[in-house]
Amino acid sequence: MKKQLFKTLAKINKTILPSYTKQRLDLSKANKLQMAIFGWKLYVTKNALD
Repeated sequence: MKKQLFKTLAKINKTILPSYTKQRLDLSKANKLQMAIFGWKLYVTKNALD
């Protein structure tokens, strides 16, 4: 159940949120909002793969 929820969230994230790796964003120069989005996507992806 939990894994399915995170897989669904990962699909939503992929369509709605920007991809900073494709934009070649330097994480040392990212603002707080960009870091929060990056962290959220990382958290969801990690839990979807477990």
